[in-house]
Amino acid sequence: MVRPTGRVLTLLELLQSGGTRTVAELADRLGVEGRTVRRYVDQLIDLDVPVESVRGRYGGYRLAPGHRLPPLMLNDEEALAVLLGLLAGRRAGLTTDHTASETAAAKIRRVLPQHLARRLDALLEALVLTDRPGELDPPDAGILLTLADAVRHRRPVAIRYTDRDGRRSDRTLHAYGIVAHAGQWYVTGRDARSDQDRTFRLDRIADARTLPGSFEVPAGPGPAERLLSGFATAEYRHEVTLRIHGTVEQVRAHLPAAVARLEEQETDPAAERWRRVELRVERLDWLPAVLAALDRPFVIERPDRLRDLVTALADRLGSRAARSEG
Repeated sequence: MVRPTGRVLTLLELLQSGGTRTVAELADRLGVEGRTVRRYVDQLIDLDVPVESVRGRYGGYRLAPGHRLPPLMLNDEEALAVLLGLLAGRRAGLTTDHTASETAAAKIRRVLPQHLARRLDALLEALVLTDRPGELDPPDAGILLTLADAVRHRRPVAIRYTDRDGRRSDRTLHAYGIVAHAGQWYVTGRDARSDQDRTFRLDRIADARTLPGSFEVPAGPGPAERLLSGFATAEYRHEVTLRIHGTVEQVRAHLPAAVARLEEQETDPAAERWRRVELRVERLDWLPAVLAALDRPFVIERPDRLRDLVTALADRLGSRAARSEG
């Protein structure tokens, strides 16, 4: 059921579209009687919205000529929250109408101050969501928008970064893109100090400011692919090599791209065949259960420790099954 306040706002939107609207037309669009339309008009007038009454055969109501609503008074954080909420809801399938989500975002953007609208445009252009967004920790709006502007205009950006060991450093970054993945925000780009492609977590960036100059983004994978590839090939304590018989979809259902790398390019991902899978992990104890859940033939090439863990899990399961039978 539409509340009266909602109908009043709908009336305002109809009047903002221009021209004179008859009482009968407004009543039909709002699903109310003519006297209710007049009451809604009085409410708008009480809110200092200049609605004029036009007499005559084609009379009705209109907004005063030249009237425009003031810009929507949202700060950077509020505007960012609204637009990211629409984007995340659309990506997660929470909005029933894709067009409605886009038009809502466009309406919000039109009434924002121009400087903020341009910064949000830059973010929407630079941002990639790798999967359905979960509980994303809110990033610092100033840092996020500064990085997005640097991505869009290919400007170097100076950042102050603290790594996972607590070491602080000042870096110059050629940012390629911003990625929201698995509850975290990342920026990928070329680190001028090491002259290597790097990925930085936004919650570890204390300050960001654009610098003079420009750069060219190299050809190759996009920001999301660079991020996932970096996760899969990062240096960890254990290097694991497996051969799994199945389709790409069957393997990826339990070993996604952020965790494991399929060694060869796939010409037929739907074919069931032996595929080499490589992982780099800090711990091995979680892998036996994943391999059991795959329910596909597999061979452990390395390390031997993983083979021992899988055998131990199989023995425990067999022992428990035997006790249940007894």
